[in-house]
Amino acid sequence: MSLWNRAQQLPPDALRQVQNVYGEQFPIEVRHYLAGWIEDKMQQWNEIDPDNAGHSQFAHSLVSQLVQEMETKALSYSSNEDLFLVRIRLDEAANLFKTRYLNSNPLALVSIIRECLKTELHLVQQHENMLGGVAHVANMVVEPCAEIVSELEILLRRTRETADELRHLEQEQESFALQYHDCAKINAHLSHIQGQERTAQNREVEQNLRRRKEIGEQQLAQKVSGLLQRRMDLAEKHKGTIDRLNSLQQRILDEELINWKREQQMAGNGKPFNQNKLDQIQEWCEALAEIIWLNRHQIKECERHQTKIPITPPGGVDMLPTLNSHITRLLSSLVTSTFIIEKQPPQVMKTNTRFTATVRLLVGGKLNVNMTPPQVRVSIISEAQANALLKNDQMNKGEQSGEILNNTGTMEYHQGTRQLSVSFRNMQLRKIKRAEKKGTESVMDEKFSLLFQSQFSVGGGELVFQVWTLSLPVVVIVHGNQEPHAWATVSWDNAFAEQGRIPFTVPEKVPWPQIADMLDSKFKSATGRGLTDDNLKFLAGKAFRSPQVQDFNNMYLSWSQFCKEPLSERNFTFWEWFFAVMKVTREHLRQPWNDGSIMGFVGRRQAEDMLKNSISGTFLLRFSDSELGGVTIAWMYEDTTKAGDQRDVFMLQPFTSKAFAIRPLADVIADLKYLLFLYPNIPKEQAFGKYYTPMAEQQPSVNGYVKPHLITHVPGWSGAGSMDSYPNTPQPMCQMHDGGMGDPPSVSSNPSDCVSTDQKPSLDSPLFDAANVLSDFP
Repeated sequence: MSLWNRAQQLPPDALRQVQNVYGEQFPIEVRHYLAGWIEDKMQQWNEIDPDNAGHSQFAHSLVSQLVQEMETKALSYSSNEDLFLVRIRLDEAANLFKTRYLNSNPLALVSIIRECLKTELHLVQQHENMLGGVAHVANMVVEPCAEIVSELEILLRRTRETADELRHLEQEQESFALQYHDCAKINAHLSHIQGQERTAQNREVEQNLRRRKEIGEQQLAQKVSGLLQRRMDLAEKHKGTIDRLNSLQQRILDEELINWKREQQMAGNGKPFNQNKLDQIQEWCEALAEIIWLNRHQIKECERHQTKIPITPPGGVDMLPTLNSHITRLLSSLVTSTFIIEKQPPQVMKTNTRFTATVRLLVGGKLNVNMTPPQVRVSIISEAQANALLKNDQMNKGEQSGEILNNTGTMEYHQGTRQLSVSFRNMQLRKIKRAEKKGTESVMDEKFSLLFQSQFSVGGGELVFQVWTLSLPVVVIVHGNQEPHAWATVSWDNAFAEQGRIPFTVPEKVPWPQIADMLDSKFKSATGRGLTDDNLKFLAGKAFRSPQVQDFNNMYLSWSQFCKEPLSERNFTFWEWFFAVMKVTREHLRQPWNDGSIMGFVGRRQAEDMLKNSISGTFLLRFSDSELGGVTIAWMYEDTTKAGDQRDVFMLQPFTSKAFAIRPLADVIADLKYLLFLYPNIPKEQAFGKYYTPMAEQQPSVNGYVKPHLITHVPGWSGAGSMDSYPNTPQPMCQMHDGGMGDPPSVSSNPSDCVSTDQKPSLDSPLFDAANVLSDFP
């Protein structure tokens, strides 16, 4: 349905708004009576920039055509008294456009028409979205989608019109054939008479036949002229349709589908991803496929008719072969570009581990590709092989970089979803062939890609397409300890790959705001809550090894700083530290992190400064600088039994995933009675009470044993409100090595790490040993 027809179905209030859009400068009668022509030129209205003087000639041509259409339309109403006023109104508007805009300022009229159509489209969309129950989403751009739908409707209408004209052409050609046959019979009769005796009767018959021959030849000449004109007009219309198809197809494939693929890649870094957008793109591609196929059929019919009656204009060029070539090329591009990976394989792939992937042909159902179910084959190729494939559009036979089990599948058509796809559910990478490493390169820097290949037949085998598509880059590992660096390679590639790049090149340096956005997306995806500005500032200081810098927005972080160079005085990189923090938060701290109970990204010195002015028993949780994936509890303690300033900040040696697997964080905090308030002043029961493990009544098990209950205890520490040490618990103290000299004291309960000393208590990691296990009996 055209935009103008949709506008006329609006409710009264909205319809009045549409009417108010049009006025003396662009009368609504022009919009109504030239609706089809105006919308056919929608793309041209949009292509002209009213602010660009260089588009004046283009605008002049378009406005001139508009005026001519208005005058033609008015003239066609001259014999209809009921449309007398309409004819007068169109003539007046045509004169207005000629005197005010055509020669002096055609860009102004184009600007007016563009704004009118844009407002009309907006009002129609608003109403249709409300009818469809579509909620308004902030920043959602729906206008491009409506433009695509509108353009598809125009193309479909043009296709129907050329189909009607093709039928008329066929009728004209049949009429010509009959007329030609009659003329041939007259010529044959005339030749026969001329070979007979020249009697008066024969001369009269001959004379009569000559008159009929002359009239017939005149009629044939007129029909030939009419046929040629119809053929040329039809070819011109097909050319216009193909041009519009080409433009729309480029927009759908090179913008909408490429954007979807980019969003799919960014989803690998945790960005939100609307998977359902692919269904919308499929609808557009199917509509394109149908229109292309119909037009191709029409052009082939024109060629067939031309073969039957091979008449060509003097000096004319036969456009049909070129049109056929262009329309077939459009179809080929559509089929090959819509063979896509709907579900990507894992980007960090471990050998001998099962993985899945799904590929889909968006136009498969519309072109009946499923009539001969195509086979899809999967192989893994290197970066160099992917580069060569893109250059040559083909792979050397048997060339691959590894062995994949269960790597073939047959595409199936699913009636309910109208999708032609195949899901590989049990693929497994058995072997990988690696390239030679240079300099500091490692196997976790090396990128591969999965190549999906197939062959489709269209039109009962008339056309055969060889298709292929590449997955997002994957990194192959053989051991879990390679996973962090592999994810660094993948995350950097996902975030900073440029469209149309040479596989799989990425920038060596990236502005910090882009790095920050990537880290925030990954952390939010993994844990449920993203990073604050303060968190990101802390991370920037750590990544650049410059915590004193205040503004990082104009600084570039290199790949080497990101995941190659160890942090200062550490044996691990920035990314390894961040990845370990993200992992422990996702696996053990997700709920308190989402509640905001874990501060996390705060340095040791900053934590000490924050706690110094807090009341005794105030604590906070921070990610350790020295232990990968470690979480430290820092708290303020004031010893009121001694004179003078006895306030000090203490820190427990970091807990790791191994410790949290034995005793959850909330229970550890509950065990340590001297922890009273979560910074700044939240009672710890309020912050962590909902996460405590319930104390179930102990019952003997079937084998007669009683399950023990673990309690976290720091031997030798007796803070205010805390329990005394358990019997037989060793009491020696030791100095922690996390922060160096001058750092706040830390608490340890591991006797093997300690020596007797008279220094102030310095306690380091809680230990779950025999002294910490209390058996609760009924």
